[in-house]
Amino acid sequence: ISGLKLLLGVTGVIPGTRKECLVALKKGYLVSISPGGVREALFSDESYQLMWGNRKGFAEVALEAKVPIIPMYTQNVREGYRMFKERRFFRQLYESTRLPFTPPYGGLPVKFRTYIGKPIPYDPNITTEELVEKICKGKFLFSFQTKTAVQALISKHQTIPGNMWKALLERFDKRRK
Repeated sequence: ISGLKLLLGVTGVIPGTRKECLVALKKGYLVSISPGGVREALFSDESYQLMWGNRKGFAEVALEAKVPIIPMYTQNVREGYRMFKERRFFRQLYESTRLPFTPPYGGLPVKFRTYIGKPIPYDPNITTEELVEKICKGKFLFSFQTKTAVQALISKHQTIPGNMWKALLERFDKRRK
């Protein structure tokens, strides 16, 4: 699409490769990563259960860049953009092709609130050799802490199951900003 590359560059969007993320982090930029990726965006439901599987790449990148992970969560995100209930066919299609054929609908004016959790620090006292020795255990622990932290934000701030009408009404609730 004409002009898309320019628009993405101006807004700071980069390809989501490990290499690009490492470069950005080492330059001091913040990088927003969704470990559940497209699968979680398309196929999660109003129960707001994380769909990360065994993904640990984000933890590997954070360890290599020697940066903390800052968990965050946006309330009502699944109420703003909905997916059709009968997703089995689209899920099979996605799993076999990795192409997101699921038609979303939405852009609904629900109230979004983003919550930032307590950073999970990088341990600067560990040597490169110790880190290499412990990388498998370390990245799992880092990944588990992150998933637990994000799930805690969801549990604290999201009505379960999610409800589109309630999320729309929150837009007009003057008591909560």
